[in-house]
Amino acid sequence: MEPPPRTYVRDALARTEPLDRILIQGWVRTRRDAKGFSFIEINDGTCLENLQAIADSALPEYETVVKAISTGAAVSVNGRLEPSKGKGQQWEVIAEAIVLHGNADASYPLQKKGHSREFLREIAHLRPRSNLFGCIFRLRSRLAHAIHTFFQDRRFVYVQTPIITANDCEGAGELFRVTTLDLLNAPRTPEGHPDFSEDFFGVPTYLTVSGQLEAEVFSAAFSNVYTFGPTFRAENSNTWRHASEFWMVEPEMSFCDIHGNMDLVEEFTHALIHDTLEHCASEIDLFNRFVDKSLRNRLETLLSQRFERITYEEALKILAKSGRSFEFPVAFGEPLQTEHERYLADEYVKGPLAVYDYPRSIKPFYMRQNEDGRTVAAMDVLVPGVGEFIGGSQREERLGRLEDALDAHALPREQYEWFLDLRRYGSVPHSGFGMGFERMLMFLSGIPNIRDVIPFPRTPGNASF
Repeated sequence: MEPPPRTYVRDALARTEPLDRILIQGWVRTRRDAKGFSFIEINDGTCLENLQAIADSALPEYETVVKAISTGAAVSVNGRLEPSKGKGQQWEVIAEAIVLHGNADASYPLQKKGHSREFLREIAHLRPRSNLFGCIFRLRSRLAHAIHTFFQDRRFVYVQTPIITANDCEGAGELFRVTTLDLLNAPRTPEGHPDFSEDFFGVPTYLTVSGQLEAEVFSAAFSNVYTFGPTFRAENSNTWRHASEFWMVEPEMSFCDIHGNMDLVEEFTHALIHDTLEHCASEIDLFNRFVDKSLRNRLETLLSQRFERITYEEALKILAKSGRSFEFPVAFGEPLQTEHERYLADEYVKGPLAVYDYPRSIKPFYMRQNEDGRTVAAMDVLVPGVGEFIGGSQREERLGRLEDALDAHALPREQYEWFLDLRRYGSVPHSGFGMGFERMLMFLSGIPNIRDVIPFPRTPGNASF
């Protein structure tokens, strides 16, 4: 008799009626032997919960197969789905045939005991099989789906912007160079510099730090667009917040000012939290038990909160009056540091807030200059427990002002002629923001380290796997 189609553990556990024939396939979490039969806990990654299979010693393969199964083994179980006689589980599979596809020897590191997140980072190829990281990466998958759904439902056009670029969007110089030149024997200009005219693209090229500039091109034709893809920063930082490769979500909206931009951020954040609580309840429960016991309450509270809005200068006054002794200075022209952001979100507002109108001197060239001559229409969105996780601005739509900004940042106009053309031909007020995908994952899970929400983290000195 042909085996029945595969049933996923998640679907089996959700059934309301038993099944006479069922096929379960997955990896063994534990095998426990009793007199005359064995209990095998199977997980296939579709949910946090395992499904228990009961193998009777009368099975022909009991001694040769069942008794050989170890933690980590891959198996197929044919049998019947019946109400469980045990506590804490609704269903179990009464095994009629078991196939052992691949066993795991005694060196398998994910035994039934607690493992630190630091240890699990060293076995990134196996950690998705653990409960915690299974939850993290299912949440990551669902969150990506929710992001696309949010923008597609609002008629945003999805744009795939280039990973290889000749532009430094942020102007910070923290770029990974892309080259095919022989680094030991690179061609040189008469001045002794590397001759990039001999390189693959004929000019210096880099891994992108943002898809924003290219997204502006498409927003000038489609009104509302978004990008969602990998970005890179060659920043030698080993903090819990930074990675060298991470994903960014970057919407860009025409006919939109800084206040409309902040409105969208609030709607977007609420939508992602709501989707997570609805579709990842088991994962949130695990995070709430073992990572951050205040997580669920914080997320549910934020759903009902409006985002406070204060200017950068108002934020400085609040910090100055706090009575706190901050490590970094609180002064106009200085960026807000994590300690400042956490105070504002966690203690002063006790909720989410947007800080806007930052000093022109500390922001990139493309941000719209305010009439005071000192600030630009930039915003950072802060949330409790994380600090800043979204940054954006109204873009400079005035040709002359943008040309002046390029000069002030010592950026060559000829390299940005295409960007200036957008201001020559039908320019409109427009705005956008960037959300670090991993920052949002940290916020939704309570996981404090960015290395634990990326499948294979890339950080200074680490490109394993």
